[in-house]
Amino acid sequence: MNNDSKEKLLFQDFISPTKQDWIDKANVDLKGADFDKRLVWKNLNGIDIQPFYTKDDQKELLKNTGENSSQVVNYRRITVKEVSKANYLALKALEEGMTGLLFDISSEVSAYELLEDIDFNGIAISFNLKKESFSFISSYKSFLESLSINPTLVHGFIDLNIFNQYLETGSLDRDLIDEASRIMEVFSGYPNFKSLAVSGTIYQDAGSNQVQEIAYTLNSLVFLIEEMIGKNWSAKEVFDNLHFILGVSSEYFVEIAKFRVFKSLLSEIASKYGVISPKVVLSAKTSVWSKSVTDANTNMLRTTTEAMAALLGNVDGLELDPYDHEFKNSNDFSSRIAGNITTILKEESYFGKVANPVDGSYYIEEVSLQMAQNALNLFKDIESSGGFIAQTENEKIQSQIAEIRIKKVKLLSQRRIAMVGVNKYPNLMETVSKDILDHQNKRYDPKLLVRQRAGLEMEKIRYNTENFLSEKGFRPVVEIASYGQLTMRKARAAFAYDYMGVAGFDIENEKSFESYKKAAEKTASSNSDIVVFCSSDADYLDSALDYVKEFRALNPSKILLLAGFPADIHTSLLEAGLDGFIHMKTDIFKTLTEIQQKISRTTKPLEI
Repeated sequence: MNNDSKEKLLFQDFISPTKQDWIDKANVDLKGADFDKRLVWKNLNGIDIQPFYTKDDQKELLKNTGENSSQVVNYRRITVKEVSKANYLALKALEEGMTGLLFDISSEVSAYELLEDIDFNGIAISFNLKKESFSFISSYKSFLESLSINPTLVHGFIDLNIFNQYLETGSLDRDLIDEASRIMEVFSGYPNFKSLAVSGTIYQDAGSNQVQEIAYTLNSLVFLIEEMIGKNWSAKEVFDNLHFILGVSSEYFVEIAKFRVFKSLLSEIASKYGVISPKVVLSAKTSVWSKSVTDANTNMLRTTTEAMAALLGNVDGLELDPYDHEFKNSNDFSSRIAGNITTILKEESYFGKVANPVDGSYYIEEVSLQMAQNALNLFKDIESSGGFIAQTENEKIQSQIAEIRIKKVKLLSQRRIAMVGVNKYPNLMETVSKDILDHQNKRYDPKLLVRQRAGLEMEKIRYNTENFLSEKGFRPVVEIASYGQLTMRKARAAFAYDYMGVAGFDIENEKSFESYKKAAEKTASSNSDIVVFCSSDADYLDSALDYVKEFRALNPSKILLLAGFPADIHTSLLEAGLDGFIHMKTDIFKTLTEIQQKISRTTKPLEI
């Protein structure tokens, strides 16, 4: 009997479990807890993501999701201030293995000087232009003609930021649309150079979810198509000139699905205009929203995750911001690291060398189908209500994004979403200049979208601590005191260490005491500014109230917190002088803000 026959006989003895069998087993292990509440992820895209998927979930697959490319363009952005330096940086980027250059040009620039000695073979050269730099278009066309280069070898795009500028300023500059039409005419003989860039990066950077990003970008596309048709361009000519740019954040599987869904719905829209297999290009740019200025090295991990998601989502190009982009002018090192991420993923991790590796994944296919339906519904809602411009002018789009942004910030503040170094797992060895922390209480115009980091509220907390240091001469010192049952006091001490650490306080190592009396005596007379005491629920019921009373008798002003929430006695503890509780359900931003306010009122500057 051969091995295949033995294997078949072996598995005949086992019954293949159904999905319901697995759910039933999970319910047994949950011991009465609600399956949906404990294990189903209620994603902000309106998708309920199950903890597992099986072949029982397999449905009709989403169509036209694109193909994984082995020639993904690895872009480096170069801001052109001094032409000779920009040329030097471009040549250096190409030496380091970059396959795409994206020049930010905001003044009159000579293409001959900017692109001197650059080999166009296998390189995508793109431009982000302001109105002041439109003369560059003629210069670039003249430069290309002087090279007698084969037009099919010219790759890249021109981005006039038509929609990003509109959403950030509240004013639609129709001159940009006229200029886009002129650019299409100028480069009509260059089939691989895209004259119409449509960017949706502003949505995610302003706090939107992925469904909104897809829908609103497609809504803006419909507006642009109609404008160009009105300028006597055919729908096919418009689609053949399109280059899309979407943001990418750290929600790994959801982001993979997003790019697939976008390509699928784009194909559907193209078919409505009679265009089959449109020759559009899609690139991804890492988001501002997902980055931090505290523990900034973590941005490299976030960027890597984002690049992986975009590559598996079948993008044609990637632009990765350096990890320090949010708080300083990036140097050669950080720029090189950002460029190397895509190279390593392509060459060493085999991204782009396997054809569509996520196709058929039950998880991603199911998420893609639900996201596609939700995005299509939102797209249709905007179109039926007057279209992109009308719904921007009446602030419907902005208010929908604001609603999601508020939910995201709340989840961060409740620590239900973790951002390493921001609201969880702080780097207590790190020193951060208060100058790079955002601390302004800004009044936003509801009509405008503003790019921002998700952790701005936590940055205000950290700023207050750094400001306290500059004014008082020291950081607030947190003392963690524990007593009673070993397991719980250790767990709560670790929680307190992490919770208080994100504010940038000076956290002392846990101190364990043999009794609550000894703990109260020592902590009340110590040099700390804040005391967090930790024990088990049973110990709290027995002695927490006595601890607080004895502590307050010795020290009426020092801030005293309890790790946990003994519901039966919490009112009595507050009445006895406890300042508050820290636990899984407390709002970390609100709690730490109140603590900082109390410290500022009760602490005097050091006398020198």
